[in-house]
Amino acid sequence: MSDTTTFPWTLDRPTSAIAAVRDVSLAKVVREDILGLILSGDLVPGSRINESDVAERLGVSRVPVREALRELEATGLVVSRKNVGVFVRELALREVAELYELRGVLDGHAGARAAALPEVPRRALSRILDAATSAMRKAARRRDVPAYYAENLRFHWAVVEAAGNAKLSEAYRGIVQQLHLWRLKNLAQPVGMAASIAEHEAIAKAVREGDCAHAGRLLADHVGAARLRLETHLSEEQTP
Repeated sequence: MSDTTTFPWTLDRPTSAIAAVRDVSLAKVVREDILGLILSGDLVPGSRINESDVAERLGVSRVPVREALRELEATGLVVSRKNVGVFVRELALREVAELYELRGVLDGHAGARAAALPEVPRRALSRILDAATSAMRKAARRRDVPAYYAENLRFHWAVVEAAGNAKLSEAYRGIVQQLHLWRLKNLAQPVGMAASIAEHEAIAKAVREGDCAHAGRLLADHVGAARLRLETHLSEEQTP
């Protein structure tokens, strides 16, 4: 996948090949640069992102910078405040815990419904899950966190879409967008991707076998385990 930071449901399609080269290429360069600064800790939650500084540092106009910031806002990584500027999104740890809890419920329900699909659509879904898991494994070997996360998103979104519940999908989008930065930070830890891959493989197997209860439980447990890994990491960060 070429786009590593945009959600599957917010992919933009330029209206012409020229626009694609100009807008997508430059905006992606800017987007990846800002994402790198956020993940490295150079831009912490609450930090203001100065358009002019970014444009000058990268040698681009402010147009692709604004486009990149709009895309990052759509994914929940940054927030725009009218007449003030754009800031890296902040969430209290309690909010993060509550969002993970709710996401576990939705993921678990979606997994159970997906595993209950008739054989033909379930096979099609399984191929998507297996391909995403394989791509995650390759990205993990390269320590390519953004590429890994893009496939992680596609894995879960495929399950959510397969559940066939528009309201569930809408609620899931809102939750995942708010957790975007936290999940990226979680996966950036050495243990994060390795544990996540094993969990995704087990989920894909349960869906492939049509085991509804097991698929639902595995997905809920997977989200719970991710939350525990994040809390452990944050606790270690705060320990002198």
